[in-house]
Amino acid sequence: MRLSILRHAPALTEGRLAGRRDVPADCSDHAALARVKARIGVADQVVCSPALRCRQTATALGLTWDSTDPALWEQDFGAWEGLPFDALPDLGPLDTTQLAHHRAPGGESFADLCARVTPALRALQRDTLIVAHAGTARAALSMVVGDGALSFAVAPLSLTVLHRHGDQWSVEATNLPIFES
Repeated sequence: MRLSILRHAPALTEGRLAGRRDVPADCSDHAALARVKARIGVADQVVCSPALRCRQTATALGLTWDSTDPALWEQDFGAWEGLPFDALPDLGPLDTTQLAHHRAPGGESFADLCARVTPALRALQRDTLIVAHAGTARAALSMVVGDGALSFAVAPLSLTVLHRHGDQWSVEATNLPIFES
């Protein structure tokens, strides 16, 4: 089974942490959307995060999603939601395991996100395209590389592709760009 995760188009956050805030996407780059459409090809099913930015991205790509899954929402950053990026606390040096278990007040950790997302991914039975978030893509990567998934960049409109062989997952590509070649 092939699992492709497309991160939504750039979120219109006004320089603030979005996380679970339901902000729109900037789907105005029609050339980039055309490149994404050509790259994603055909999937047996399309599943979308319920977030507005994900649904707008799927619509802009002409995709019809089979379902939305609340498990695919971005990480909940609790009290940090909506803060300007420059107002976020400096956590100091943390290794990936420490960072994966750090939780913003009232929010969830990356480990919590993975515990929510990975069962939904493991339940998939056929080739699937998911339109979701950077956190969702990193949660998928964590099935292969553990907490090291926090080290991966996941740009807007990039693809992360994994394969499942039995119970084993492998990574085909991460942060596949949609830039002109």
